[in-house]
Amino acid sequence: MTPCNQDSLLFQGLASGNSRKVAVDFGGGHLSSEGGLSLIAELDRGLGLTERFAACFRDERDPLFVEHSLTDLLRQRVFGLCQGYEDLNDHDRLRCDPLLAACVGKDDVLGRERSGKGREGFPLAGKSTLNRLETGTGRSDPYHKILPDPVAIEDFFIEAGLRCLPESTREIVIDFDTTDDLVHGEQQERFYHGFYGNWCYLPLYAFCGDIPLVAKLRPANIDGCAGTVDCLAKIVLAARARFGADVRIIMRADSGFCRDSIMTWCEDNGVFYCLGLARNKRLEQLLDPTMDNAKAMACLGGGYATFFTEFQYRTLDSWARERRVIGKAQVMPKGINPRFIVTNLPPGGFPGEDRFRFEPEALYCNFYCGRGDMENRIKEQQLDLFADRTSTHWMASNQLRLWFSTLAYLLIAQLRALALHGTELARATAGTIRQRLLKIATAVKVSVRRVLFSMASAFPLQELFATAHSRIAGQERLF
Repeated sequence: MTPCNQDSLLFQGLASGNSRKVAVDFGGGHLSSEGGLSLIAELDRGLGLTERFAACFRDERDPLFVEHSLTDLLRQRVFGLCQGYEDLNDHDRLRCDPLLAACVGKDDVLGRERSGKGREGFPLAGKSTLNRLETGTGRSDPYHKILPDPVAIEDFFIEAGLRCLPESTREIVIDFDTTDDLVHGEQQERFYHGFYGNWCYLPLYAFCGDIPLVAKLRPANIDGCAGTVDCLAKIVLAARARFGADVRIIMRADSGFCRDSIMTWCEDNGVFYCLGLARNKRLEQLLDPTMDNAKAMACLGGGYATFFTEFQYRTLDSWARERRVIGKAQVMPKGINPRFIVTNLPPGGFPGEDRFRFEPEALYCNFYCGRGDMENRIKEQQLDLFADRTSTHWMASNQLRLWFSTLAYLLIAQLRALALHGTELARATAGTIRQRLLKIATAVKVSVRRVLFSMASAFPLQELFATAHSRIAGQERLF
């Protein structure tokens, strides 16, 4: 067996007839595979996101003994997520990456000025320091002195998300949804959920397009829409403060959020809603005439037919008033598929705008079904930015990890919106952007006057990279 500590690894020759051997080692010097991270770092400094995020923490460390500022620690952790490093163990090697150090904001990118035995050559924090950052929330001991303010962080994401929208915005659509976050240990507040068939958390998300506004970790033994009114109230207040009292706000969600308390709050506060409505026998009876027409048309049209209708409906005891319901009568070869949504959007549209926008078919197909894209955003955050990496014992620490992932996603979303529009990566997922644009082989050269990143000459997206850089350089600061 080849010893793991040998200096070089031998491979087969280059080609038949060529006597030169191929040897591989890890002594290339100051190299990095994270060249594209410089775009994320430039964007972050331009928008002021991690700097403002750091203001939501209280740092009780003695400044005399602090080598890594709070902002530096947060940038290192969030930038690592952007580059695909979900584990703190990865930072045991990453802490000597000069490119990551420069992106974080370190002056001594090679770590030559670090004090203490064994620290020279490591400009960034190690896994233990980052672990104390993550697990310090909710605890008070001599080793955990960086304490997050959960309320301030929730407000930060709402404010930062809304600031990403143009000031001229006159309508915002807020999508709410929940999902399962499976756990495989003895985490606090984990419960078995019958629908998902496993032990999990039940996080609540709210997005405006692809901009995250809420990412709230919750136990799984509660109603899926619990806490929605509180989150919606904060978003509405912040939206009206930024865009004016006349801004139109529409809440969109599936039937799990169809609760009288949510709809009543919206009606009392001038907020519109469009929610899925679980079917029942009374609703199906009201849809029967339209379904009969669909069945007749299906007999003539190859087994498929879809008709829409609307009517006023009120539950027997759980709703405070009648509400507008849209019914979809769909017939397919496998059977009927009745669907319903409830809304307070005006059937004739808003004055001076498209009067057919909220007619039954257009409202259901063009507006309500658009909420399905939010599920892709949640999936993207979980798969590409590790939002489901909630493996610490403490729920508060797992919530902090979810917020780190959310900030990483916000940076990627802003990179996509501000720097990649009109390019081949304009609609790419975070994982694709990372693979094609952020992972670039780079040599780092440090002199007295500058730090030079020499990226691979064969990188295929050089023009796109230059375009993204020029667009980022012209962005205004959010905070």
